[in-house]
Amino acid sequence: MNTYNLAVIGGDGVGPEVIEAGIDVLDALAAREGGFRINATRFDWGSDHYRRTGRMMPKDGVERLRGFDAIYFGAVGDPEIPDHITLWDLRLAICQGLDQYANIRPTRLLRGMRGPLRPDLGAQIDWLIVRENSEGEYAGVGGRAHPGLPLEVGMDVAVFTRGGVERIARFACEAAMARPRKRLTVVTKSNAQRHGLVLWDEVCAGVLAEYPTLDVDWMLVDAMAATMVTRPGDYDTILATNLHADILSDLASALTGSLGNGATGNIDPTGRAPSMFEPIHGSAFDIMGRGIANPTGAFWTGVLMLDNLGETQAAARLMRAIESVTEAGPYTPDMGGQANTAALRDAVIAALEA
Repeated sequence: MNTYNLAVIGGDGVGPEVIEAGIDVLDALAAREGGFRINATRFDWGSDHYRRTGRMMPKDGVERLRGFDAIYFGAVGDPEIPDHITLWDLRLAICQGLDQYANIRPTRLLRGMRGPLRPDLGAQIDWLIVRENSEGEYAGVGGRAHPGLPLEVGMDVAVFTRGGVERIARFACEAAMARPRKRLTVVTKSNAQRHGLVLWDEVCAGVLAEYPTLDVDWMLVDAMAATMVTRPGDYDTILATNLHADILSDLASALTGSLGNGATGNIDPTGRAPSMFEPIHGSAFDIMGRGIANPTGAFWTGVLMLDNLGETQAAARLMRAIESVTEAGPYTPDMGGQANTAALRDAVIAALEA
């Protein structure tokens, strides 16, 4: 029997609520499958930790995570703490510190869900968004000078390296080749950003030449945002920079009925460090403690994590259970119902046992 050691970071807001529901579901699945078990180690890192210690996580936090098989992460963000602190000192510190350079975000209408698009358009959504996750617009390079003066300046520099672009382009090509349509769209804005994104285009083109059977097109990011709404069936696997994919991913999730349904993985494809998996909905402080947060994204995140760990049969079983519940209910308020987090958890567990 395989034992997987998970680092569990509930984080802020509703993060701990949905992650604990996810752990319950994973434990039930492990008991049903019988071939593996989950050993969860919880870390109380996040905004409350910052209030106590002045840090979002301990100084050696990244190193403490290296020995785990995967990281299950809830959410980060607190209305009382600046976002650049909560994000950069926890989530991005982990992603960059462990070189989780590939972010993946599957997007489709789960069974029973209705998004804002016409049904015929919504049914066409079946995307895998691949986000460069280590550099680009979120490289953290820049600074401020002359604070408080009329000539105060703040500058962020987008950093694109040949090696960084090449490895994410190759990851996206491999991901696209593993999907039935074998289709990849490369997103750019090199008509306006004439240095970093011209390099992005050139390096991507060089990698794409190694995949002659891949169906490839290129889109400017603004046109991409429009056509994801008007022609969603044009796309399958989508490769974009750190910022562009961040924005397009939230657009994609909104098109599927609820941000609470979305899941993502921050992947180290080399396997040298653990990958981190998280629902995408954020900390949602407005509903924290009410027990009504939608845990579907946390459950789907568990599917991605199990796939990454090699438990593909268990991952498929969990995905079927999730969709049986999205099809038949119950539903949390964001999904148009009145159920609470525990009711969805229990329904998914019951579906696993059925």
